[in-house]
Amino acid sequence: MDKLDKLNRRDFMMTASAATLALASPSLAATPRQRVFIGSNKPDGILAFDWDPATAELTPAGVAAKLDNVDWITFSPDRQFLFAASEVDSFNGKPTGAVASFRVQDGQLHPLSEQNSTGTGTCHVAVDHTGRVLLSADYGGGSAASFLVTAGNLSPAVWTEHYTAHGPNTDRQKSAHAHFASFSPDNRFAYINDLGGDRIHIYDLDPASALLTPASVYHARPGAGCRTLHFHPNGHTAYCVNELDSTVDILEWHKADGSLTLISRLNLLPEGYHGSTRACDTVISRDGSFVYFANRDDDFLFSLHADPKTGALTPIGRSSCGGKIPRNFVLDPTERWMIVANQDSNNVSVFARNPETGVLAEQGKSVAVAAPMCILFA
Repeated sequence: MDKLDKLNRRDFMMTASAATLALASPSLAATPRQRVFIGSNKPDGILAFDWDPATAELTPAGVAAKLDNVDWITFSPDRQFLFAASEVDSFNGKPTGAVASFRVQDGQLHPLSEQNSTGTGTCHVAVDHTGRVLLSADYGGGSAASFLVTAGNLSPAVWTEHYTAHGPNTDRQKSAHAHFASFSPDNRFAYINDLGGDRIHIYDLDPASALLTPASVYHARPGAGCRTLHFHPNGHTAYCVNELDSTVDILEWHKADGSLTLISRLNLLPEGYHGSTRACDTVISRDGSFVYFANRDDDFLFSLHADPKTGALTPIGRSSCGGKIPRNFVLDPTERWMIVANQDSNNVSVFARNPETGVLAEQGKSVAVAAPMCILFA
């Protein structure tokens, strides 16, 4: 095992000390419990929990909304509305998934609208910075759609696209698989990651109409499988997690035309590893000093220091995800805890984090959650 596979004693003790300070902090002790929503790939759909940052306790609070097979949930910028992606094969009598919206009030979700997506396997939704545009990505259908948002209500699809590219991986890339939607820091461009086609489709965005116009395409390494795209707070660096070869493309974002160019590529796997592997998701600390990636099958979190100005990454170490198949993970609002949704082991894990070093504790707490897919702090 390489030196990154386990935390050294000094880093572990620093992390444990940070957790002790978090528990003893008067400010945290006085912090009220916070509502957390977790998307579940089960019929109950969206589950409610209460989070206590002083004790790192995640307490079940019932079903927030019944919506089949929720893969992703996200808030509007003002956090008044929640949007969800439903990964079903049929909705309203049509062979598509669904997108839904809810009003958030006093920690409760109140249904507002539901619309057909444009293909099956709707796995992701994203809201633009104005709160007027929702994008959806359909894994099974290899398609994407945009919707106009008015007072939280979704219009029927305004724009749709069915992709046709495919990659060299005969098991996973026989057809296009749209997997993730995102927006540029200045909200002028929209991005759809196509895992099946090894590319990121880039569009000019019109927030007033929710229409997208093709601008350019980023081509990843053949067989890489572009899964997610996250922008660093510095405003010019982005990280594309490639699921199929467990790498990350570190990209330069060009404000003038929204294009992406490769700076370097990071290998997430330990040296000598040759088993099954699927890279997954990304977390970036608010100040941009630390970046974390999740990897599945061998199931670990990879912590790295980031240069806040350049976005360049320096490894800190790999650590446990606390279960099987981490699907999504987030920092809590205090950034003293990392919370991981482990899909196949049906649990959510909580790990202490040292805010100064970025190090995550190897051991954490676990809460039973059916097929957790996405975690959202209200």
